[in-house]
Amino acid sequence: MAVSVILKALNEEARIGPAIESVLAALEGIGGEVIVADGGSRDHTLAVAANFPVRIVQLEPAIAPSCGIGPQLGFQYSREPFICLMDGDMLLDPAFLPDAIAYLAANPGAAGVTGHVVEMNDTSLEYVRRGRRISPENRTGEIDRMNGGGLYRRAAIEQVGYLSDRNLHGYEEFDLGVRLRARGWTLHRLDRSFVRHFGHAINAYALLLRRWKSGYLRGIGELLRAAFGKPQWKQLVQELPELKLWGAVYLWLATMVVLPFLVSPSGLGLAIDVAMIAGVIGLMSLRQRSLTLGLYAVVAWLFHAAALPLGFFHGRKAPAAWIDSRVVQDIP
Repeated sequence: MAVSVILKALNEEARIGPAIESVLAALEGIGGEVIVADGGSRDHTLAVAANFPVRIVQLEPAIAPSCGIGPQLGFQYSREPFICLMDGDMLLDPAFLPDAIAYLAANPGAAGVTGHVVEMNDTSLEYVRRGRRISPENRTGEIDRMNGGGLYRRAAIEQVGYLSDRNLHGYEEFDLGVRLRARGWTLHRLDRSFVRHFGHAINAYALLLRRWKSGYLRGIGELLRAAFGKPQWKQLVQELPELKLWGAVYLWLATMVVLPFLVSPSGLGLAIDVAMIAGVIGLMSLRQRSLTLGLYAVVAWLFHAAALPLGFFHGRKAPAAWIDSRVVQDIP
């Protein structure tokens, strides 16, 4: 019942050492391997990782990193019957793997199991929102995706062709989840800790800008493009709540654009626009129980809505194709 633990990393020199140590401690008595899948770090991530008995693989410089390419890079070098996926800025709960393996053994129809991602960053609005019990990352029982990672059954991954779509800059967990569930597999979250996550200690709005530049926000459009014409398309459209949200955002923006031309005088239309903006922010603030979080949610909507069509029309490569990479350090 050995486990291949894949640590996705990109410029994680400060966190990769403790992450690896937590994984090695968790594997004692279980057995397996640790694979550091590096997206092209320019700091000392590889040098730190090389101090441990782990396999280190890195994308070739010509290959651009993405959220989807890191897990698949690690998977193509993995060998064990179970795959544990996590980030290089996470610490694995030492008791998670035995509980997760036991769950998969007792539930042969389950493709994966995870636990809570405990957010340690209390300065960024993004991670404060995730840390709340109302967020999708904290739902327990049967779930549609395993955001943040978890333990997967290799047999299930091989049945759906690949672990993670290299073309996706976001939503790679949902893509995997819908592909697995379309084949009859289930996913489950235990009401226990999986990892502690430290995240980006930067301003939430700066993080939004970074995600725009990196292509992360194009993820939902890329997800739709990946599923278009596939068996999972109908299921994806029905289950992805964000689609209804973005549709409402597009309708809201279109209404704001035409109002000044439909209402006389035009100044009244602009005044209604301002009132609508204030109303939407107010409603979100009530829902989030915070004006700061409400404003951030609305701004994030606009960024995501603008990025969706860019992602949908972005070119794709075969997701299961071998990813050009090099082995920096190997283990027997």
